[in-house]
Amino acid sequence: MELSNKGLEQKEEWKRAGFSVPEFDRNKMIERTKEDPVWIHFGAGNIFRAFQANIVQKLLNEGSMETGIIVAEGYDYEIIEKINRPYEEWSILVTLKADGKVEKTVVGSVAESIILDRGREEEMERALEIFRKDSLQMVSFTITEKGYNLKTEDGNYVPVIEKDMQKKPELASSYMGKIAALLYERFLSGEKKIALVSMDNCSHNGDRLREAIAAFAKEWEAGEKVKKGFLSYIKNKEKVSFPWTMIDKITPRPDKKVETILEKDGIRGMQPIITEKRTYTAPFVNAEECEYLVIEDCFPNGRPPLEKAGVFFTDRETVERVEKMKVCTCLNPLHTTLAIFGCLLGYELIAEEMKDPVLRRLVERIGYEEGMPVVVDPGILDPKQFLDTVLQVRIPNPFMPDTPQRIATDTSQKLAVRFGETLKAYERSKTLKAENLEMIPLVFAGWIRYLLAVDDEGKAFVPSTDPMFITLRPYISQLQFGKAEKIHESVQPILEMEKIFGVDLYAIGLGEKVEKYLQEMIQGESAVKKTLEKYV
Repeated sequence: MELSNKGLEQKEEWKRAGFSVPEFDRNKMIERTKEDPVWIHFGAGNIFRAFQANIVQKLLNEGSMETGIIVAEGYDYEIIEKINRPYEEWSILVTLKADGKVEKTVVGSVAESIILDRGREEEMERALEIFRKDSLQMVSFTITEKGYNLKTEDGNYVPVIEKDMQKKPELASSYMGKIAALLYERFLSGEKKIALVSMDNCSHNGDRLREAIAAFAKEWEAGEKVKKGFLSYIKNKEKVSFPWTMIDKITPRPDKKVETILEKDGIRGMQPIITEKRTYTAPFVNAEECEYLVIEDCFPNGRPPLEKAGVFFTDRETVERVEKMKVCTCLNPLHTTLAIFGCLLGYELIAEEMKDPVLRRLVERIGYEEGMPVVVDPGILDPKQFLDTVLQVRIPNPFMPDTPQRIATDTSQKLAVRFGETLKAYERSKTLKAENLEMIPLVFAGWIRYLLAVDDEGKAFVPSTDPMFITLRPYISQLQFGKAEKIHESVQPILEMEKIFGVDLYAIGLGEKVEKYLQEMIQGESAVKKTLEKYV
């Protein structure tokens, strides 16, 4: 079998091999979409093909939509060149279920792909044409949190951004500059209404996107590169909206086991590629079965009926509550916990850690006992049910090839949100005291122990990248594996850092507790394991 227009003419052959195939007229869908596009998405990565493209496929299959989705890529053009177009915009979604079942879907909802590159005039003109269309309702993004960053840590604009702000919009070369230029085209076409929807996994993502676009508009207007009124257009919520969203679905890199499954089904050409920009991609995407997308319902030009495919539409406050529930209690802190101790104890898969009764009990206590008392119920998703699914279905899923080493990346940037918000909630509470927490400070001690880059057997390992390593190294260098000395002198400056933990741990009565745990974890071989067994 072949993943192509010709190959998909043999629908029955695909069905006999266990694949779900599109039930709509794809040629008509493509024709309608090109003429009257409704939804264009920026970011052609794995999450797009596993989630947004599949949402549209569901709606096309049931007749709730007649147009498909257009995907554009403004960073890693090889995804389009080597995956989208060689396979004529088809892809395969392989859903790996916790019960061992594998669900295979041929996704054909992508009508066309665009490379957003100033050096390709025809492609840029097509993007501009789409933004001129009255029919366009929704522009969405999965370009990672870094895609919205315009400034360096010292507060200055990144050089490419600064250059773009001095140019006319049609010459912009940065990702956000090109997006701002497309929106300027919509402004020139009659100030047409539109919703720009960030679906990236970062807090207040709509504001991040709005601020980036507005920064270009402000500089361009000040430099008379655009017509007056462009900035006002962007700030007018009745014309241009930037809804907040919460997205949750794990789509790891293409897995060799999945490639083998597809090859055994007789499908040719399933080999993954690694682009020059280090994107891991393939004609297929493997993903977990659970997925959540919550969107602030703010669409000036209308929107597709995504609620029919399980998307939640609500108000901004509810989006924020759902995000906090997930990021601060019910998922992300548990992942970080398993990442830290997984690296120290020699695990290579997060799912494998859940077979260890001590590690399982640790994340259960963090979630149910220490986090749940301060969770604000968002109303549309039950926190306990969400946590039950995380602990019983999602994290233990043996078919999800997610590693502690990947999740341990940039941990210093995550702790303030994933645990710090819970600590602040305890401090605000009239009945709860942060100093009574036992498991969260155990995680902090584990992270400092992790920074030594020596596992529980005394073997050196390479820590995942973290921007705070350079700052922390002078303190950590005073600690030695097997010698529980100078603990307080070494870690006090770290544990006081609100930038890392969200609070000064000594000020809320947890600093000494972290020191105590660390002193036990650093004793020598198997000390981490023994400490966990003792306290968990």
